[in-house]
Amino acid sequence: MPDVVLPCLDEAAALPWVLSRIPEGWTAIVADNGSSDGSAQLARELGAQVVDVPQRGFGAAAHAGLQASTADVVCFCDADGSLDPRQLPRVADPVTADRADLVLGRRRPVSRQAWPWHARVANAALAAKLRRRTGVRLHDLGPMRAARRVDLLALGLTDRRFGYPLEMVTRASAVGWRITEVDTDYLPRAAGTRSKITGTVGGTLRTVRDMSRVLSR
Repeated sequence: MPDVVLPCLDEAAALPWVLSRIPEGWTAIVADNGSSDGSAQLARELGAQVVDVPQRGFGAAAHAGLQASTADVVCFCDADGSLDPRQLPRVADPVTADRADLVLGRRRPVSRQAWPWHARVANAALAAKLRRRTGVRLHDLGPMRAARRVDLLALGLTDRRFGYPLEMVTRASAVGWRITEVDTDYLPRAAGTRSKITGTVGGTLRTVRDMSRVLSR
């Protein structure tokens, strides 16, 4: 069964719902990035494997979770309740069946509140730049994704900030991976939480900056 890495920073409000929806038999790896709201302890109490990641940054947390995984196929999913873990098999199954090497969940918002306008615009612009650079026909740099663990580690990803998801795609494309996307629901986040990436204009700008650095390499 696959593992699922959940980068986490202060997501105690969302974790009970998120972890309750992990597919049966899968291992949830919560990569805690210095939460101050008890997220790490709560995740342990709910049965997740917890990796404490002192180096701040989305990429640092995601990569630490990847390194802690032991499964053949590894998925990534946000821990804020914006993605439904019950849909993880949508991204994992093509990899398991050897129909793809990297699968991204194309976010389909279920309401206008699920995806702020500034985040949608930034995502579309980055996806367009990615298509021009690599030829990979992606519409979204979705955070729900799946690939084989050994192959991911072999990519040698170095970004430890918000550029990590994009670097994964550019490096995978450079070595000829079969990359595709499938539709996944995009939900309003759990009450009392806000995305560190897309929840504010400032967060979106930081993400664009980090991802633009990846594209300029």
